[in-house]
Amino acid sequence: MALQIIQNAGVLEIKGDLTAQNTNSLKNYFDALFVRSSFIMISLNEVNDMDKACFNLLMDFYQKAVEKNKVFYIINECNLKVAHWFQSEKKDFLLQSRAA
Repeated sequence: MALQIIQNAGVLEIKGDLTAQNTNSLKNYFDALFVRSSFIMISLNEVNDMDKACFNLLMDFYQKAVEKNKVFYIINECNLKVAHWFQSEKKDFLLQSRAA
């Protein structure tokens, strides 16, 4: 499935597959976003699949946000495929729910 990023009430909802095939377009999108935004909130609830390359890219985004003093949230409420990567890499503390 093609990757879609839809802005909904200030949240960037990512839909589709987060795989190595999408890393360049995702990186370009977020590089531009980091220039013009101080607050970035992404939702991974609608991600169908995620691989290690995209997980690492999300960690790069997080690190870049910290370095540039940006607010950066990753929302994941019930997507077990996404949660697996964060848990196995001991980064699950980064995941937020909308209620948080």
